[in-house]
Amino acid sequence: MGTELEWKYDLPEGLPDGDILSWKPVRSRMAETPRLYRMRTSYYDTPDRALSARRITLRRRLENNRSVICAKAPLPGAADPHARGEWELADTDPAAALPELIRLGAPRELASLGQPVPVCGAEFVRTAVLLRFADGSAAELALDHGTLFGAARTLPLHVLELEMKEGAPDASLAFLELLRGRFSLEPQPKSKYARAKAL
Repeated sequence: MGTELEWKYDLPEGLPDGDILSWKPVRSRMAETPRLYRMRTSYYDTPDRALSARRITLRRRLENNRSVICAKAPLPGAADPHARGEWELADTDPAAALPELIRLGAPRELASLGQPVPVCGAEFVRTAVLLRFADGSAAELALDHGTLFGAARTLPLHVLELEMKEGAPDASLAFLELLRGRFSLEPQPKSKYARAKAL
């Protein structure tokens, strides 16, 4: 099982990604050249919304045309409220992927909650880069621009995400404060799924 620990911030409309990526505190921590992904995501739930009721996210995402199925769920007893369990595998059918996701550690109740169907989605371009900090920790900085799709409406998407990859979060949290101050970032408490589902 992977543990997802990430923070999300709305990006000011019109702020170029280059302003963030070329800013010295970002540039000096880059461990690689930024990567570009074209993402198309479909989020799934059961007809009676049993997954949402349990705060379980099930999605299929095309990442540069590579299909990945992912399940996310709360981690009981986790010290950080941002932490979630995350399980994923290469597949094209979320329903068919459920037994393998459960074998990997996803909640066993996924097998008995009903047939998942698509309920909303997102399409966006992501620029991502791995950052390394002086304490040895690492986090991925992602800049996402695109559209959220709900049952009735769409919504523009402009979000910065920082996801822990290695080590403790202290350096990443301090770095986020620098970013917030420099680029006037506002915390976004809701996931893409929660925002699209509400449309």
